Amino acid sequence: LMSQLIKVWEDSVKATHTFLSNDEIEKIKEYVPQALRNISYLIIETDKNENPIAFMGIEGNKLEMLFIKNSERGKGLGKELLKYGIEKYGVNELAVNEDNLQAKGFYEHMGFKVYQRNELDDQGNPYPVLYMRLKN
Repeated sequence: LMSQLIKVWEDSVKATHTFLSNDEIEKIKEYVPQALRNISYLIIETDKNENPIAFMGIEGNKLEMLFIKNSERGKGLGKELLKYGIEKYGVNELAVNEDNLQAKGFYEHMGFKVYQRNELDDQGNPYPVLYMRLKN
């Protein structure tokens, strides 16, 4: 399962995080298994053959990760997962790379608003991060 989830992650990141080089993606990939193991709630969406096509990780009331296989994007899966997270887990916060415009637009469409910006990402790399909160 772990290797399948990493494949979904990589496919999603390569399609959406176009500001990252392949080397950077490979570096980040090393942390993915640990992040997946340590997340409190991991919700996995599968296709009819039980293969993971999307997953979401939640910590407290914060959406920590939401990745959708590129071929499955644009079908409402992200919306479905996020709504589920909001309703069942009280998700009302998240962070998104400023350069990931599709994700930022999606979260705004889902009712989230930027309340803070950081020049660096969590690893200290020069990729600005936007912190978003669900509007009431």
